[in-house]
Amino acid sequence: MRNNRRTRLLHGAVGAVTAVLAVTGWWLLSGREGHHSLLARLAGETDATLHRKAGWVLVALVVAAVSVGVRGAITFVRETVRVDRGDGGWFVRWPAAALRRGRGFPRHRGHFDPGQRVANVAFVVVLGTLIGTGVALTTLHGGPAFVWLVRVHRYATYAFVALVAGHVLVASGVLPGYRGVWRAMHLGGRVPAATARRLWPADEGRRAALHRSTTTPPAVGRGPRR
Repeated sequence: MRNNRRTRLLHGAVGAVTAVLAVTGWWLLSGREGHHSLLARLAGETDATLHRKAGWVLVALVVAAVSVGVRGAITFVRETVRVDRGDGGWFVRWPAAALRRGRGFPRHRGHFDPGQRVANVAFVVVLGTLIGTGVALTTLHGGPAFVWLVRVHRYATYAFVALVAGHVLVASGVLPGYRGVWRAMHLGGRVPAATARRLWPADEGRRAALHRSTTTPPAVGRGPRR
């Protein structure tokens, strides 16, 4: 199992809330505030109100992840900011591994591969910007600061959409090398053995070595010669 149940639930909740934020945000950005979207009509709210409420739910999820899941948050940060020798080579060899299903990915240390670490940093920065500017916008009702925050919020939205598109591209298995990776966050979090060996060869090597050490009976040596 690649991710535990708590991690998968958090991932699903954040995904659902950000989907609501994306739909209502793009609707408002397109200048249709006077016409409710289908999602807003189903919720019985205006798009602006639904967007604001979903934003506060996202804030609550982040606070819960950092406070209740403090150990997981510390592990996430530690594994994300690590830099190991060979990370540069991983990026050089990544395209071939992603486009060829039978070719394993380069070995790496830690829970996240170098590409995941970069993506994690990008998501944290962009989501932090969206949340920060969004909260600030709820306290203002005009003025230069409001205009500046709206602009930053909009640009962060563009960046977030690009990140989500890349995430979906990888997780969906469209790239041959990532076939089956979506199971790490869905259907119990159990990834097929072949996928795990291809994506995380170092982890699979350590598991195999641990399995051999716990299942192979100790060798019976010969007694001392007399």
